[in-house]
Amino acid sequence: MIILLGSYKGGCGKSTLATSLAALIANQGGDVCLVDADKQSTANVWSADRENVEKVPQIICMQKYDNIRQTILDLDNRYSHVVVDCAGHDSKELRTAMTAAHVMLSPFRPSQPDLDTASKLAELVDQAKEINESLKAYAVLTMCPTNPSISEIQDARQYLEGTKGIIPLEACIYDRKVYRDAMSEGLGVTEMNNAKAKEEVMAVWEAIKNG
Repeated sequence: MIILLGSYKGGCGKSTLATSLAALIANQGGDVCLVDADKQSTANVWSADRENVEKVPQIICMQKYDNIRQTILDLDNRYSHVVVDCAGHDSKELRTAMTAAHVMLSPFRPSQPDLDTASKLAELVDQAKEINESLKAYAVLTMCPTNPSISEIQDARQYLEGTKGIIPLEACIYDRKVYRDAMSEGLGVTEMNNAKAKEEVMAVWEAIKNG
C-alpha cells in the first residue's frame, strides 16, 4: 500500500503525520519503507534520530527526488507499506507520486490560506486519476485549536466537503506539543505518552486504511 502525504502548502504538519503513520504501521507489524521526497529532509532526519532510540521498530528511510513513480512502485513490491513524504508545494515529486499511490492524505490547517489551496490540489488529483484511477484522496485537518468553543474545525470541514475529488476525514489532528516532541525524538506520536494524540493518529490511520 502506497500512502502519499502531499499538499499544496507547507507548514501543515505533513512530515509529522508521515513519520507518525510510519511508526504506527511498524508497531502493528507492518513492513514499512519511508520515502523522503522533500528536499528539506525532515523525514530523513527523523529516521536518523530514530536509529538511536531503543526498543522501537526501525524504519527504512530513503531519499528520492524528481520522478519517483517507478521507485515507489518497486518499493510497493518489497514492503507492505510505503509512506511517501512530499514537499508542501506543486512539484514533480508530488505529481509523479500521485500516479502511483493508493492513498493520498493531504493535511490542511483550518485557515483560509490553507483551505484556498484545496481546489488547486483537486485539479492535480483529477489529472493523476487519468493514469491512476484507483487513487483515493483524503483531506485531514491538522493543528486544530483545542478550544471546543472555536468553530474553525466545523467551518473548515464544510469548506473541504465542497471540493470535488477530495474526501475530508472526520478525524483531525489537534495542535499539541507532543507532536513536536515526537519529531525531535525520532518517535511516532503513538509511541509517546499522550492518549489523546494517539487516538487522533489512530483514527486517521483507520479511516484511510478502511476507506
